[in-house]
Amino acid sequence: MSSFDELCVTTNFSFLRSGSHPEEFVEQAAKLGLAGIGIADRNTLAGVVRAHVKAKSIKEKDGVDLRVIVGARLAFRDGAPDLIVYPKNRVAYARLTRLLSEGNRRAPKGECYLDLADYLKYARGLQTIIIPSFDLGAESQGFRELIKEIIDASGVAWLAAPFQFNGDDRRRIRQLNRIASQTGARLLATTEPLLHSCDRRPLLDVVSCIREKKTLKEARDFLARNAERYLKPAREIARLYRDAPQAVSESFAFLSDITFSMDELRYNYPEETSAGYASSQEALRARTWAGADKRYPGGVPEKVRQALVRELGIVERKQYAPYFLTVADIVEFARSAYGKDGNPKVPILCQGRGSAANSAICYCLGITSVDPAENTLLFDRFISEERNEPPDIDVDFEHERREEVIQYVYHKYGRDRAGLAATLICYRGRSAIREVAKAFGYSEDRIASLSKMLHWWSRGVSEKDLVELGLDVSDKRLMKCIDLANQLQGFPRHLSQHVGGFVITRSKLHDVVPIQNAAMEDRTVVEWNKDDLEDLGILKVDLLGLGMLTCLKKAFDLAKEHYPGQKLVKLDSSDTSDERVYKMLHRADSIGVFQVESRAQMSMLPRLKPQEFYDLVIEVAIVRPGPIQGGMVHPYLKRRKDKEQGKKLDYPYPALEKVLERTLGVPLFQEQAMQIAIEGAGFSPPEADKLRRAMATFKRVGTIEMLLPRHLRHRAFKCSANGVLRSRANRARCNRSRRRCPADRYQSFKLGQHA
Repeated sequence: MSSFDELCVTTNFSFLRSGSHPEEFVEQAAKLGLAGIGIADRNTLAGVVRAHVKAKSIKEKDGVDLRVIVGARLAFRDGAPDLIVYPKNRVAYARLTRLLSEGNRRAPKGECYLDLADYLKYARGLQTIIIPSFDLGAESQGFRELIKEIIDASGVAWLAAPFQFNGDDRRRIRQLNRIASQTGARLLATTEPLLHSCDRRPLLDVVSCIREKKTLKEARDFLARNAERYLKPAREIARLYRDAPQAVSESFAFLSDITFSMDELRYNYPEETSAGYASSQEALRARTWAGADKRYPGGVPEKVRQALVRELGIVERKQYAPYFLTVADIVEFARSAYGKDGNPKVPILCQGRGSAANSAICYCLGITSVDPAENTLLFDRFISEERNEPPDIDVDFEHERREEVIQYVYHKYGRDRAGLAATLICYRGRSAIREVAKAFGYSEDRIASLSKMLHWWSRGVSEKDLVELGLDVSDKRLMKCIDLANQLQGFPRHLSQHVGGFVITRSKLHDVVPIQNAAMEDRTVVEWNKDDLEDLGILKVDLLGLGMLTCLKKAFDLAKEHYPGQKLVKLDSSDTSDERVYKMLHRADSIGVFQVESRAQMSMLPRLKPQEFYDLVIEVAIVRPGPIQGGMVHPYLKRRKDKEQGKKLDYPYPALEKVLERTLGVPLFQEQAMQIAIEGAGFSPPEADKLRRAMATFKRVGTIEMLLPRHLRHRAFKCSANGVLRSRANRARCNRSRRRCPADRYQSFKLGQHA
């Protein structure tokens, strides 16, 4: 491990000011053997979580313990030089997030208005690096006074001595060394990296053009003078700063004084909802059992009672009770809401959905409507004791009245304790090619033709694709444009607001994450998206708008108006056995029917011929990319036809009949995958959840192989192909063709590796 840390890194979360992702900087720093790295983006902490998570994954995978410190580069509107600040401890981190929040809230969306006086107010505990202008000249005396002012506010300051490779570095470093000696600042070596590798310099030029809205020919003054602002190894830094070696070792001293880690950030949900009880857990327990008695007036079934006891125990150990109470409070508000004039009472239709439907607690609290007495619920699909991730409850509201719910949250908890999660808008397909083509100076006609070809952009552009479109692959300029557009994909464009993901805290939210204004009036947003919040274990609740709930509410109102005295239909008491509805669906007459009105659904309806509500559940589930690509559709339809003809269906393993009976032996749901692992392979519920998550290859890859050897020892998994459990009748054919049966190929796995 070297004795040099690069502390002045700018990632692409400085939005069009860098050519590399935070993860790329961290990975490259680990490869170079640097002692640590500091991530400091321009007036934001938007990208620091990704750097932190990447460092943890490298340590877990490769055993490389790279220190990643998180801070921000403060750019001021009053002409003061940029400052890079890192909090020494948790208290100082809160000062930094308050400082950034203050700058964000006084500015329009996407801007942060800071003055030097703002920094001086929050400077205590912030280790500060002063970035000098390239030509100090006659301003050097004022610069010295500024340094002393910063030292007085923060206690100590470092003066960056950037090596810019412009032929004047050694003279300027000597000048900065004198200034540091005269003011009491400490000289610090840095190349102010904008790239993790020098190969990204062309992309850096392009993003600079996009930022300045200029072509490459027009933007010469804004482009990098060379490709040297990349992350360099310690030996190269030592060579460059051989005249000032103390500036190199000072970086290590800077890092050693910082104790703060992002792991210190944890959720602390509000406790107002537990008023009248000794603790949030006691309040949740009382309200859950009261809700259970209301749901089951004839007595709580033993199955439900056991589920509630287990769930409440897990919630207590994970300390999630305040979260459940907060969501329940929001739902109660919606169902007892009043009109704008305060009278009469006009409830807002709402319904919990997603993995929360696996919770008996949520059912008893009225958040969801999936009865655990009539269904097999897997609470570990929702919350797992082994999975150190927060639960996620999604609640749909009438889309026309969701704003009332959002403003209720803001009013109850205050804007300093509640904010919407961010959504990171990145460059994708057409936007990437359009922006890069503009930078290359292509005409609008050519830009339009290039962008229109990108319906397959997700897999990249090959020469074959270009030839098919009649484009000249020998045109080096065109090929470079395509290559850079490929590289630009996934780069952050800006932060937007999540459709309804709320973060609510007991203490001040701006002590956890900076808050900024949203484009919509009366909305504020935190700087992290849902994945970042999840990685840090910070809970959120999704308050979503659903147009169909608005439609249903209007239908209920019409029924009440035109059929007075009749029994009113409610959301959870609708008749699901009306034969006329199913006959209509058999004709694919489903335009305007929620979730079965797409062309794909209308094509499937006459083939599946739903007879009951659960058939519709299967209908919606089976017309999805996963079941289609996994070869589940035709086996299900065939077995359904066999059942209608009175044929007996068999199952490859007796224990799985209970799990797969309702889907005729074909696993369609993630909960079934977990139940198969539990019943057929002896997995515990948390282990089964690991298997489910390993199947989600879009986010986590490479873990399913470690689980395969275990479950392949059991008969239930011996004959699995493409996710479809084959019947005994097909098993002989399966065994004759190893290419057709992935289970045979997996027999050679030993602890996740091929034999």
